[in-house]
Amino acid sequence: QVRPVESGGGSVQPGGSLRLSCTAGRNIFSINAMGWFRQVPGKQREFVGAIGPRSENIYYADSVRGRFTISRDNAKSTMYLQMSKLKLEDTAVYLCIACTAAYGPDHCRGGQWGQGTQVTVSS
Repeated sequence: QVRPVESGGGSVQPGGSLRLSCTAGRNIFSINAMGWFRQVPGKQREFVGAIGPRSENIYYADSVRGRFTISRDNAKSTMYLQMSKLKLEDTAVYLCIACTAAYGPDHCRGGQWGQGTQVTVSS
């Protein structure tokens, strides 16, 4: 199973925007829901959101709902996380995963983790 690859991170001021991408192997990507998580050193990995295989369901954590948008392009085996109105507390390493075991409004399980991409929000 090929690990997903995240990209698009960087530094941004509060209130700014970034778009992250997650690319995975076609065989895994096309049939599975995909999820975004984020992690801050010393804290538990946090669920950000998940999207169904055909975008039929899209879920968000309360902390990002209304500011972040998850989408996917199955032809490119790529999932996106459009982040806007970024806050200092959004600073984290963002990771994606294929929800090969289960997914729902507050969870996504299974698959292998990528390396992640760093997002830093600072003034």
